Amino acid sequence: MLKQQLNLKLSQKLSPQQIQLMKLIQLPTIAFEQRVQQELEENPALDSEKEKDEFEDASTDEYDNDSEVIETEFDVDEYLSDDEIPDYRLKSNNYSKDDEDKNIPYASGVSFTEHLQNQLNTFNLNKQEEEIASFLVGSIDDAGYLRRNLLDLVDDLAFTQNIFVEENEVEKLLHIVQSLDPAGVGARSLQECLLIQLKRKKAKPAIKLAIDMIKNSFDMFIKKHYQKIILRYSINEEELREAIDEIENLNPKPGASYAGNTRTIEHITPDFTIKIKDGELQVSLNSRNAPSMHVSRDYSNMLKAYKESKGQTKEQKRAVLFIKQKLDSAKWFIDAIKQRQQTLYLTMHAIMNFQKEYFMTGDERKIKPMILKDIADEIDMDISTVSRVANSKYVDTPYGTFLIKEFFSESMTNDKGEEVSTREIKKILENIVEKENKSKPYPDAKLAQLLKEKGYPIARRTIAKYREQLDIPVARLRKEI
Repeated sequence: MLKQQLNLKLSQKLSPQQIQLMKLIQLPTIAFEQRVQQELEENPALDSEKEKDEFEDASTDEYDNDSEVIETEFDVDEYLSDDEIPDYRLKSNNYSKDDEDKNIPYASGVSFTEHLQNQLNTFNLNKQEEEIASFLVGSIDDAGYLRRNLLDLVDDLAFTQNIFVEENEVEKLLHIVQSLDPAGVGARSLQECLLIQLKRKKAKPAIKLAIDMIKNSFDMFIKKHYQKIILRYSINEEELREAIDEIENLNPKPGASYAGNTRTIEHITPDFTIKIKDGELQVSLNSRNAPSMHVSRDYSNMLKAYKESKGQTKEQKRAVLFIKQKLDSAKWFIDAIKQRQQTLYLTMHAIMNFQKEYFMTGDERKIKPMILKDIADEIDMDISTVSRVANSKYVDTPYGTFLIKEFFSESMTNDKGEEVSTREIKKILENIVEKENKSKPYPDAKLAQLLKEKGYPIARRTIAKYREQLDIPVARLRKEI
């Protein structure tokens, strides 16, 4: 049986404007600029020219009421067209003197693969050997390694190059590739890379010992079982030290040493700048986060013209609706940008005040325990908003450029009952490891004891966790002869 009933339900839903604001807040400066540029391209009612915005709220009220019926013989398509092409663009030299040349020149040169191929051309090889050797060179990565096994390469040669060869013939040509410069190129593992480089060095006792160690005792060497190596080869510590010095001077990534090898460099653009002026801290937002934008006068005037006309056709009504949508979208986007600027500034200002001692001195031991809730409560915003700001923004300080989330840390209580930041403890741990005797590095239990003596009672497993976060290896791997 069908029944009708009424239900009351209270729910919260994010408006499109709120969603847009959250997405803008989490964007760093470069991504924000790209988002603004995308909006400018998609919305013709949005203008970025540095003119004063004369589009007041009164004009917004004018286009909020579209119930009037107005007649006009105005051609919408002609009015909205952008077919007026400057005369200079129709000439052969179709660029104005005022046009900005935004083309970025790129340096050209010989790539790493071409560098190897040019050396390969000096060898006396037949056509098939040349093709196989070129295929091997093309399979070498930017670090200089051949990451695939020979059986897979044999299959690839058969399927892609229609070359049917045996594995031993490919290996023979691989040795030729491994004789190219830089030394160590074409190796299939770090062990093989080091051996290739050592065999090119002038023979002497330290080199011979290094070759034997890498070839037959590689596992003991990388685990720094030096006493076992001394007993195995019946040598003293000085002889072992000489062999280790030879190995340490080798290049584990021969391809990276090639000058023409292009590498991607990540540039960080700070979103905030903190300066000390007259003994006071000052925070400023990167000007690129505050673009000068306003609603296009052309579109607002266009809408006014429709309202002042005597009538509207069906096409003109659709045009008015389109213009209203674009104007609303432009206004919402500008409001979102202003709210973004305010949110970023308030959040960073609160963090700066909370960590004032650190920003005044640069001493990491002065960093206070701080969690997202502390700042959220201070600026009366949600924790998720603070998280969006902290996880993707950088701040330029007198002591370097840092990711904002690095200033957040948990707290622990020292032996005096005071709350201290875990970052302060990590810094002390880092200093202890840096000053330790590398011939007898401290194990985790000893590190825990030393920190306890300094007033920080920490368990050994916590020391291990902090050490891993600081990328500090275990005591055995820190040992040096």
